[in-house]
Amino acid sequence: MEMKAVILAGGFGKRLKPLTNDRPKPMIEVLGTPILEWQIDWLHKHEINELVICVGYLRESVLKHIGSGKRFGVKVGYSVEEEPLGTGGALKNAASLLSGDKFFAMNGDILTDLDPWKLEEDVDSGSMGSIAAVPLNSPYGIIQIENGLARGFREKPVLRDYWINAGVYCLSSKIVDLLPDVGNIEANTMPDLARDGKLHVTKYDNVNWRSIDTYKDIEEAEKQFEELRPKKKEPAPSEEKE
Repeated sequence: MEMKAVILAGGFGKRLKPLTNDRPKPMIEVLGTPILEWQIDWLHKHEINELVICVGYLRESVLKHIGSGKRFGVKVGYSVEEEPLGTGGALKNAASLLSGDKFFAMNGDILTDLDPWKLEEDVDSGSMGSIAAVPLNSPYGIIQIENGLARGFREKPVLRDYWINAGVYCLSSKIVDLLPDVGNIEANTMPDLARDGKLHVTKYDNVNWRSIDTYKDIEEAEKQFEELRPKKKEPAPSEEKE
């Protein structure tokens, strides 16, 4: 089964300034490779080869680096935001480039090796989508306390009683009619779908996942993903002018 994927790559990345002064957040490098290239490599490994990239802020750097996608083994189309539309508005703006009754969507600031096809299994005639969820990693070490005494320490444990939105979705094409023209899908559409029981959650445990929001995230991602880094691809002469 062939499905397209939409990558939301129009973000400013204000917390990553000055790195984002001359590039959008998805073009920030981890181990010398832009986040967006990591994502394309991940999707290609899972045989998802038709992509739509939603671009806005400093989009020229994305267009120049990714081009048609040919050198990455994929086919890329672009949906352009002339002004920020939010995640929901960006998906709605890209609707004309989609086909089929389902599509994948993901934020352009995450690194992961989760299997996106597990999401597709939960999207049926009665569902509008499925969200990938990963366990919450505590940003802090915790103290194990007994009778007022410290009995041990755990450094940044995984809190498996709590699950967070991993920013990867499989969505029914019918969701487009429910998306805002401007606004975020997480705030404007998903709460209503959850209330109506039309939104599945697929839990992923023991996968690599990292959202790149701060300098510290870059440092930790470089340790976590070093063995998974994509093979570097040089620009093809035919794409240098695209």
